[in-house]
Amino acid sequence: MSMTITEKIIAKAAGCEHVQPDENVWINVDILLTHDICGPGTIGVFKREFGDTAKVWDKNKVVIIPDHYIYTKDEKAHRNVDTLRDFAKEQDLPYFYDPGTISYKGVCHDALPQEGHVRPGEVIFGTDSHTCTHGALGAFSSGIGNTDAGFVMGTGKLLIKVPKTLRFNINGEKPDYITGKDIILRIIGDIGVDGATYCAMEFRGDTISKMSIEERMTICNMAIEAGGKNGIIEPDDKAIEYIKSKTGQPFEALYSDPDCSVEKDYDYDVSSFVPCIAEPHLPSKYAPASERSDVKIDHAYIGSCTGGKITDFIMAAKILKGNRVSVDTFLVPATVEVAEGLITESIDGKSLVEIFAEAGCIDIAPPSCAACLGGPEDTFGRTKNNEVVISTTNRNFIGRMGSKDAPVYLASPLTVAASAITGKITDPRNFM
Repeated sequence: MSMTITEKIIAKAAGCEHVQPDENVWINVDILLTHDICGPGTIGVFKREFGDTAKVWDKNKVVIIPDHYIYTKDEKAHRNVDTLRDFAKEQDLPYFYDPGTISYKGVCHDALPQEGHVRPGEVIFGTDSHTCTHGALGAFSSGIGNTDAGFVMGTGKLLIKVPKTLRFNINGEKPDYITGKDIILRIIGDIGVDGATYCAMEFRGDTISKMSIEERMTICNMAIEAGGKNGIIEPDDKAIEYIKSKTGQPFEALYSDPDCSVEKDYDYDVSSFVPCIAEPHLPSKYAPASERSDVKIDHAYIGSCTGGKITDFIMAAKILKGNRVSVDTFLVPATVEVAEGLITESIDGKSLVEIFAEAGCIDIAPPSCAACLGGPEDTFGRTKNNEVVISTTNRNFIGRMGSKDAPVYLASPLTVAASAITGKITDPRNFM
């Protein structure tokens, strides 16, 4: 029987010839990811269920990346990192990326593929809903809770229900002013925050195949904002080349059968798309940027796993070059590698760092999640009362970036940069 790529990966991990939607199967896990927010809870479950002296099922498959609240004076936040540090030492874990050391990498969702932990055809679980990012490289990757993660930590297995697949066929000539963020916000706007509940969101089509790996990551990252169990893109030559540049580990790329059945197909012509935003307080509140030009902003934010990659900063720099921002504009690279790229990457002979400095942006923060999840009061870029924010992040719930009174608009790096210049929501085509 034919299967989708998600079903094939699950079947392989379950040791089955075939699986079908809604079937419950035990699967073997290839990577377990956790960080400073959920890691201590996961460790607590693991020790409670398996004993204080128990060892993780495979130390080479547990990846711990503190990234959320690490640049702060908050003692409780530091205590979380200390718990992870002690556990990594106790378990002799080779993949603990310790803040404050040369091993630190940055935000887990960007660092995981960067460090070669993401491979096609494999199963990745992480204690973070945006773990679905890694489906951009042909993996089944999904967020789980601390209890499930604690069980995986001890056994390397998890019982899951096979998700139905929603297939998004995205074709057409993509205009330069349309980004991965515009595409996924349009989709979420169409189907709603519950439109893909516990479904695999498979993205395909000519437009997807022409997009960079990082832009594909942006799309898969936000599958969870529609309720998706996972986002996934079949691994083409571009993806295989990227993976081989990051790891020498063997892998088996899997692909949907041509005649596989899916729950529903959605067809899009990207040539008709316009730059957009998601209004407070849901990622599904889609609106064309040009229709919200009356909304004044106080704060622009470029960063996070969704919007802090090097390609995101290059897009923003193309808009900001030769212009000045009129509101506080915060820059937070997702990883150390991205931070270094801000120095080495240039446009017309000027480094991105120089472009941002001349544009009047606030100093670049060290790589982390920073204000994307609010954080302690001393978090870089955290919102204040009644501060209207436009951000490249992935979620705009009430209080998401700090203050409960600060409305957050989500947008692409192009739209955020254009809005930072004018001080109001602005269609980036005005600067292109």
